[in-house]
Parts: sequence; C-alpha cells; structure tokens
Amino acid sequence: MTSADRPDLEDEVREAFRERWPEFIFHGEAGPEYLPRVSEYFGHFDILLLDEGTVAAGGWGVPFAWSGDFDDLPDGYDGALARSVADHEAGRLPSALSFMAAAVAPAYDKQGLAQQVLAALVARAEEQGIGQVVAPLRPTWKHRYPLATMADYATWVREDGLSIDPWIRTHQRMGAAVLGPATRSMVISGTVAEWESWADMVFPVSGRYVVPDALNTITVDRDADRATYVEENLWVRHR
Repeated sequence: MTSADRPDLEDEVREAFRERWPEFIFHGEAGPEYLPRVSEYFGHFDILLLDEGTVAAGGWGVPFAWSGDFDDLPDGYDGALARSVADHEAGRLPSALSFMAAAVAPAYDKQGLAQQVLAALVARAEEQGIGQVVAPLRPTWKHRYPLATMADYATWVREDGLSIDPWIRTHQRMGAAVLGPATRSMVISGTVAEWESWADMVFPVSGRYVVPDALNTITVDRDADRATYVEENLWVRHR
C-alpha cells in the first residue's frame, strides 16, 4: 500500500515516525523546494505497512537517471531530491531508484519490517522497469563518532566482515555494496536561536560544536547569526 492510497493516515504516519529522526533533520534547505513535488510525482514510491489498520512501518524513494558510475551519483539526499524532480519535469526516463528513508513505529521494532519496506520498494522499482537501486544511508551509530569522516567510518567492520553499524548491516544483508560517502548529503542552516532550539543546546561563542544525533559537527557564526550543518551520508548499491 502507498501513502497515496491512504491520505487519511498522514497524521498517524507523521506521529509514528517523527521521533526516529532529530528535529533538525526536518529543517533542511532542499525539503521545502522539492518535497511537495516529490509527493505529487512519486507517490507510488511511498510505501506503508499496516497492522490491522495501524501504521507499523513505511519508507519512500525517488527515481532518477543515473549512468551507474559513482561519480554520477547526486551529492546525497538533497541532490537526489533535486535530480528526481528535474528529471521528471524534463521528461527523462529514470534508471535508478534511491531509497530516501525507512522507519518502523516503535511498537513494531525488531520484527524485520524495515527490510520488508525496502524489499517492497525494490519490487516497485522492478514494476516500473527501473533496474538500479541505491541509497544515501544515514548510519544509525555515526552520531556517536561525529569527528570521524564517513569514509573512515564505512571501513569499520566486525569480525564477520560486516559493518559495525546496524543500519549499514541491514542493507549489506540484503546484498547491498558500499559505494562511498555522500559528503554533502544534507545542508541545514538556520539562525543561532533556531539551532539552539533544534539541538536543545546553547552556543555561546562561534566555532564548531558536537550536537546530539548529528553525524558531523555544526559550525556556528554568532556575528552572522548563522549555524550550518553539512551532513555526510553513505551511498550503497542494492542492484
């Protein structure tokens, strides 16, 4: 089922999944420009899993034209949004689907539902004749190591050869291969007061700060009254 089939569940979906991401994630620069058109153009790539009418899990993706070369991938999350919209409006046929997010309602944790959502998105891509599937992952544990680059973090593995990170492992177990970092995946900029609210912190002087749940540090410029966060993600390829 897609969100387009059940628009009446929009509030329930938002409530079920919003706590899975920090507040600042909802204030990215690309969202206001592109998300309304993504919802309009690609509702068939917005999957919901219901349990007797209750929202249990969901996820969504965007299609775009991609050569198959790493260097031709978008910058990350923001870039995928922009390219998918630009390709659709220009009439370019998509050749890849990018997972953009997947989440499980807290009451349904540890039941394998995230993998079911991703598998459903892969199946939807196949139905649409799209053969390549990628994702700019936001690794679950990267916020614990905000001073490490994503390139380094991606090399940290367990004895079994899989990533130390649970979300990367989920994709690896589905057959995904790590491609490399999306070094400018999301850009989130705001006033100092806005960022203090989003992070629930005080930034008394200009400089770099470690913020809870941020994968990288943020930069605060009190003279300009701006704080900016550039998040690295990790591109993986499923097929």
